Amino acid sequence: MGSGERVPAGRDPVNGEAVSVWPPADAPPAVRTARGVSPMALLRACRPRQWLKNVLVFAAPAAAGVLVTAQGAVGALIAFAAFCVAASGVYLLNDAADVEADRRHPRKRHRPIAVGLVPVRLAWIAGAVLVALAPALAALSGGWRLPAVVAGYLALTFSYTYWLKHQPVVDLVAVAGCHVIRAFAGAVAVDVPVTSWFLVVVSLGSLQLVAGKREAELRASGGGSTRAILAAYTPGYLAGVRMMSSGAMIVTYCLWALNERPGLFYGISIVPFVLIVLRHNLLVDQGVGEEPEELALRDRPTQVFVVLLLVSLIIGIYLT
Repeated sequence: MGSGERVPAGRDPVNGEAVSVWPPADAPPAVRTARGVSPMALLRACRPRQWLKNVLVFAAPAAAGVLVTAQGAVGALIAFAAFCVAASGVYLLNDAADVEADRRHPRKRHRPIAVGLVPVRLAWIAGAVLVALAPALAALSGGWRLPAVVAGYLALTFSYTYWLKHQPVVDLVAVAGCHVIRAFAGAVAVDVPVTSWFLVVVSLGSLQLVAGKREAELRASGGGSTRAILAAYTPGYLAGVRMMSSGAMIVTYCLWALNERPGLFYGISIVPFVLIVLRHNLLVDQGVGEEPEELALRDRPTQVFVVLLLVSLIIGIYLT
C-alpha cells in the first residue's frame, strides 16, 4: 500500500475508535506527506540498527588473533556483509507478512512498511532479492561452508517466523540460536576452530539477551499481548531464565579466563565482563531491555564496560 492510500473503514482493535485513513494521524509529517518510495524509507525498512547484532561474526576471528591479518579481516567482513544482507531480507519479508498486525502495535505501527512509506509488494520483492543474494555474497569467502551457514541461518529464521515463535521455550532457544550461528559463521569465514568455551559463553549470553527482551516486552505490554507467545510466559519465569543464563555464563567465562588463558589481562577482563552482565540485568529489571541493540547504542555505562572489556582482551590476545 503506497503512502496516502485509504483503507476500508473499521475499528481500531487497540482502542475501539473508528479509523478510515492510513497512515495514522500521529505519524511523522514526512510520512503523511511523502510521495513515491524514498530510498531512505527502504533503508529504514531494512533495519540497519539491527546490523549491530552481526558484529558477533568478528568474535571468533578476534579471539583467535587473526583479525589483524588481511585474510582474517576480509573473511570476517564478507561474513558480516552476508549476514547484514540476509537479516535485512528477512526483516522485509516478515514486515510485509505482518503488516496488519504491526499496524495494531503501538511501536511497530510506525515502521516504514506498516505506515505506508514502503509498499508491501516492493517489500516482498526486495526481501526475496536480498535473501537470495546473501549466500551468493558469502561465497566470496572462497568456500562452501560460509554460504551453508548463511543458508542455515535463513532456514532457522524462517522456521522461527512461521512456526517456532509460537512454541513456548523453543522460541527463546531459536532466537538465541540465530546469535550463535552468527558467531559460528565468523569462525567458518576465517577457518579457525571453535572451542567449547566460546560456544558455551555465546550460547548463554544469547539466551540471557533473549529472555531479557521477552521479559521487557511482557512488562511493557501490561498483561496485554502485542506478541502472542508472551501469554505463555510470566515475568518470574523469564527472570529466572535470565538469571540462570547470566550466572552460568559468568562462571564459564571466569574458568576460561583464569585456566584456559592464563595471563594478567585475561583475568582483568573478568571485571568489565561481569559489569556488562550485571548492567544488562539491571536495565531489564527497570523495563528497558526490549531492544538490546538500543542499550549498546545509548547506554553509556554499558559502552564504557564494553570498551574496557575489548581493551583488556586486545592486550591479552595481541600484545602479550
